[in-house]
Amino acid sequence: MADDAPTIENGAPPAERQGAPGGPDAPGRRSRRRGEALNTAIFEAALAELAEVGYARLTMERVAERAKAGKASLYRRWPNRARLVMDALYHLMPSPERPADTGSFRGDLLALLRSTSRLLDGPAGEAMRGLLSEALVSPEHGAEVRALSRGAGVATMRTLAERAAARGEIDPAAITERRLEAGQAMMRHRFLFHGAPVSDQVITGIVDEVVLPLFASPPPAGGGEQPG
Repeated sequence: MADDAPTIENGAPPAERQGAPGGPDAPGRRSRRRGEALNTAIFEAALAELAEVGYARLTMERVAERAKAGKASLYRRWPNRARLVMDALYHLMPSPERPADTGSFRGDLLALLRSTSRLLDGPAGEAMRGLLSEALVSPEHGAEVRALSRGAGVATMRTLAERAAARGEIDPAAITERRLEAGQAMMRHRFLFHGAPVSDQVITGIVDEVVLPLFASPPPAGGGEQPG
């Protein structure tokens, strides 16, 4: 049976006639969605709830109602709101394998951080604040958030850096985990302590004063990254 298939009560089939009471046009009626279509509806409902009521007041019940989905559909996929919100965020983010290509490393970095600023100035920013606040007060939630993180920011930065190395703009040996983390970490810090949007002046400073000099500096002694 589809996740959101209508139920049959007292042996009576659901109304099928267009416009009939309880039929397809009835307010609040759940459609027969499954797979990606259902997931997308739930993600969009979660993001809309974040924008409207914030993370602290977001509930699985409100998301289910907004998505016109059954609560069981949500709980089968996500046991709690932290997991749902994390997946909704990744649904919102662009693919780390295909970031904008402006033709230069500097241009790519500016495009990435400007895109990050726009995301933080919306439901994604509210979600980040909520998830971090839960992680700070609960070791269990903190461990869960870390486990669910997919490292999309670092993955995108790695794509940009490897592209720049292929152009001859930077030394491939300069690509280390810490250098890949620096720009996005500064963006998150600025957002959490100063709010959104992060100004273009700040973004340009992060790129020109921090990220580009890092990748232009000599590779670390010993040949690269240290684990952890």
